[in-house]
Amino acid sequence: MRTIKITVFSVLVAALVAWGSMAIYYSCDTALLRIPGAVLFPLACAGALLLVRSKKMGALIFTALFAIVILVWNSNLPSNDRSWQPDVARLPHATMQNGKTTIHNVRNIEYRSEADYEVRYYDKVVDVSKLRSIDLFLSDWGFKAIVHTLISFGFDDGSYLCISIETRKEIGESYSSIKGLFRQYELIYVVADERDLVRLRTNYRQGETVYLYRVQGLTSETARLILQDYIQYINNLAAEPQWYNALTGNCTTQIRGHTRPYVGKVIWDWRILANGYIDELAYEVGSLDNSLPFEQLKHNSIINIRALAAGQDPDFSKRIREGLAGMDYQFQE
Repeated sequence: MRTIKITVFSVLVAALVAWGSMAIYYSCDTALLRIPGAVLFPLACAGALLLVRSKKMGALIFTALFAIVILVWNSNLPSNDRSWQPDVARLPHATMQNGKTTIHNVRNIEYRSEADYEVRYYDKVVDVSKLRSIDLFLSDWGFKAIVHTLISFGFDDGSYLCISIETRKEIGESYSSIKGLFRQYELIYVVADERDLVRLRTNYRQGETVYLYRVQGLTSETARLILQDYIQYINNLAAEPQWYNALTGNCTTQIRGHTRPYVGKVIWDWRILANGYIDELAYEVGSLDNSLPFEQLKHNSIINIRALAAGQDPDFSKRIREGLAGMDYQFQE
């Protein structure tokens, strides 16, 4: 038993020290201090725990060192005022008047290639009471266990409001999953036309496979509450920026945060983190069409060919849904 306790304690300390070292490296504003700080911190911790005669004093020194790292970590605050890349330069926000909601800065980029594009925005007026569907997109870039998830809200006029939860990158930044754990990217909810968010992934990025599913098992009231929750959070982000976190605040865990208050108890499942299997989980709990075996449903839900054929057609959203299982689903009353 003593050996087990020592092993568990050692693993815990090693994990804390590793996290602290990486937090220093990624959070330190002064480049010259990053590597020395990241190296000296674990050495100082090891010295405190292994070389100090008094175990109590060693533990106090270790705690003090870690507390300093936490203070530095918490002093690194998110901001809405940086030199943003053009595609995330504007934050969406919403205003409400006379029972209607106007979404401002709905993105509708005109792509010539993935890297060559013209950024456009428009305002979209929606009536939440006219919400008719919620669809789930999964964009697989080749790493089976991890995908990008998007949600699209459909209205009775045939229009859709697509939302992609992403990192808000600055000019010159690129995405790193490791950096995404250490407060290096602000969080952004890109609210856009499907011809922007979906077509980018089906028609312009190489090697991405996009799946489209209709979400089932919701009442009209629940669906409206979920949309309103998204809108409120989007407004909160415009007023108070938040950090993206690749583990706890990403494109899928954030969706769970918006749905959990309204769909009853959601059992935690490893596939929420390994979100390449999130469609399988949704199928198992009855949130996707079950008229087909899952593997067949998944295969039939690939929309790349449809999207390529639709191109810039104003009916892009309609055409990518034609023939897909479950697209005639209506919310329960």
